[in-house]
Amino acid sequence: MSTDPIWRQTLLQGHWFKHLPLSLQDSLTGLARLRELAPGQYLFQRGDAPCGLYAVLSGSMRVGAVSSEGKEALLTLVEAPHWFGEISLFDGQPRTHDAQAEGAVRLLWIPQAALLALLGQQPEYWRDFALLMSQKLRWVFVALEQQSLLAAAPRVAHRLLQIAAGYGEMDGTRRVLQLSQEQLALMLSLSRQTTNQILKSLQQEGALRLGYGEIEIVDPARLQALASPAGTATR
Repeated sequence: MSTDPIWRQTLLQGHWFKHLPLSLQDSLTGLARLRELAPGQYLFQRGDAPCGLYAVLSGSMRVGAVSSEGKEALLTLVEAPHWFGEISLFDGQPRTHDAQAEGAVRLLWIPQAALLALLGQQPEYWRDFALLMSQKLRWVFVALEQQSLLAAAPRVAHRLLQIAAGYGEMDGTRRVLQLSQEQLALMLSLSRQTTNQILKSLQQEGALRLGYGEIEIVDPARLQALASPAGTATR
């Protein structure tokens, strides 16, 4: 299947896909299938067999896990034009986390068998998929460092800036984030009360504005200053 031009334009907004060889872009879009998920529908769950690679075209995917006691760990919300699912492409092991639709979602799906067949014929493309995984690994290391070294308030400011920048995957930054305070708290392993207090403080500082289910970054430079360990957000 060849993708609708509008979806290819969505994919080209992401650094990874945009910098792929044109031949690989064409191969991926040629193998792709569209998938639509209803709000709350699972794409896959932890322990499921590998099923391929996905790109978000619209909406967002909630990636995380729930413990046997019902405690949720939210790793991230995957939005357009991000790709995900590459770990199981490399090791062939079961899925590490759940992927659930946060609202209605449209995805581009490259089935595992078709993708492995392509890589068998063109093994030089493995490096491109390794770059996709390594980009995410860098952000994981940054998050681990922040978890260990930064107080809660700078961590909140940092994560908002990272989300606004699409974790380095997109050009430019967004001002309005479709993100609830509860989701942000889960991502940072903070209580909702603590997160709410920090966000209200950042709003009072003039760095952002809080809305229903969204956070608007009003002054990115101010938020960046508050993200510093020495910033006033640590007070």
